[in-house]
Amino acid sequence: MSEIFEGYERQYCELSASLSRKCTAALAVGGEQKKQKISEIRAGLEDADSLIRKMDMEARNLQPNVKAVLLAKLREYKSDLNNLKTEVKRMGSGNLNAAARDELLEAGMANSLTASADQRLRLMTTTEKLNQSGDRIKDSRRTMLETEELGVSILQDLHQQRQSLLHAHNTLHGVDDNIGKSKRVLTAMSRRLNKNKWIIAAIVAVLVVVIGLILYFKLK
Repeated sequence: MSEIFEGYERQYCELSASLSRKCTAALAVGGEQKKQKISEIRAGLEDADSLIRKMDMEARNLQPNVKAVLLAKLREYKSDLNNLKTEVKRMGSGNLNAAARDELLEAGMANSLTASADQRLRLMTTTEKLNQSGDRIKDSRRTMLETEELGVSILQDLHQQRQSLLHAHNTLHGVDDNIGKSKRVLTAMSRRLNKNKWIIAAIVAVLVVVIGLILYFKLK
């Protein structure tokens, strides 16, 4: 819920209760004193109208689900304000007889008590909602911090895994290089062995020929 709307709402509830008490007080007096009180009440009604307009503008700028709830509440406030305006018009007409005056006085006292009770209830409800909103904000902030810590931990793990993969890749690359070098060494050794085999075979053949010649000349 909008904090701005709730601020206007508290001001309106306090003003509404004050106007109800002033209406009750105006019914108990007469003459210039009554006119003065009615003038004060009318000035207060203008302030109440201004608060109603501000609440209406603020409510219409909110999300649809919140706006619907606040506009329904605003209709109740407008109805209360219209009742106050009607009562002030009746007091200002000057045509009230004693019975009507007593009736308005009793109604005004009842309205004053009802308005005060409603005001206390609304303020208690508003305070409770603010406390609940504060708790939800704290929970959201705590969840956000926990999520942030988890994200940092995951990033650190990913970084470590990346370093491990890079190290493994470098190790495998080194192994490949070593295998290539070993293969080249073995190939060279194989060639040398084959060459040595041919050399030894040639030497053996030469020795056989020489020995055969020696034996031939001796036996001849």
